[in-house]
Amino acid sequence: MSNRIIVVGSMNMDMVVRTDHIPRPGETVLGGNFFMNPGGKGANQAVAVSRLGGDVVFVGKIGSDVFGKQAAQLFDDEGIDTSGLIEDDDNPSGIALITVDASGENSIVVASGANSNLTPADVSSQLDNYKDSKILLMQLETPMETVELAAKKAKENSMRVIVNPAPVNPRISSMFGMIDILTPNVTEAEMLTNLKIDSIADAKIAAEEINRQGVANVIITLGKMGAVLLEAGEFYHIPAPEVKVIDTTAAGDVFNGALAVALAEGKSLIEAVKFACQASAISVTKLGAQSSIPSRNEVLLNILD
Repeated sequence: MSNRIIVVGSMNMDMVVRTDHIPRPGETVLGGNFFMNPGGKGANQAVAVSRLGGDVVFVGKIGSDVFGKQAAQLFDDEGIDTSGLIEDDDNPSGIALITVDASGENSIVVASGANSNLTPADVSSQLDNYKDSKILLMQLETPMETVELAAKKAKENSMRVIVNPAPVNPRISSMFGMIDILTPNVTEAEMLTNLKIDSIADAKIAAEEINRQGVANVIITLGKMGAVLLEAGEFYHIPAPEVKVIDTTAAGDVFNGALAVALAEGKSLIEAVKFACQASAISVTKLGAQSSIPSRNEVLLNILD
């Protein structure tokens, strides 16, 4: 088995506006800087895997438009295998409208476009080409039937399946038995468990509930508090380095990409979570999604306390 990581997921063009605060319903605010940045959770995670030293194949769908062509070129520039990138003549590339406030928090609305037309047949044919891969990494910005089929085929080929349940889809619980590692953030974990998480102790209870529902290993990311891990009945809290937060947009994607890289290299799950916390901490000190993703050398040379 190779150390290859397959990322099945979304590609969007992010349109970002910085402003003092995220507007309330009915409120108009004057923003500051505007910029466009390639994004999408799947694409972000694939770029993170590549920059952090992983061998990655991206499987996804783009529109036959300027944004799709830009994404394909970016993947090539990043050294990502794009043999699984499918062009859709009937749907535009995905778009994300992102507002980032003064504290670095964000609000995101996504128009999925071609991402919503990534079919089980599309993914099945691509996974057949990479049966010797070690890890399948997915999110939920593509159709659930596609995610389910990919997980099933990955398990048939003895791959480790990591799912970042963002955005949360109620159907995810039906495939918990096929997921080796689930990586929700606090909001997602609350939605999956109907439990409120205000502390490390609360996160432990939520992780135990997700485990009870069938997921073997659970990681809940906690922002500035780091992450918690439930593995084989043992619970761990991994603190996050203290940094000046600029933009949290891709922090979760960097975490998942880094986690996959470390696991593909044979690190233990707790070692992989520590590496992921370091990488995501660096990412929040920069503006943008893919523009904030650190390189492997950057992480290794800037290990944060």
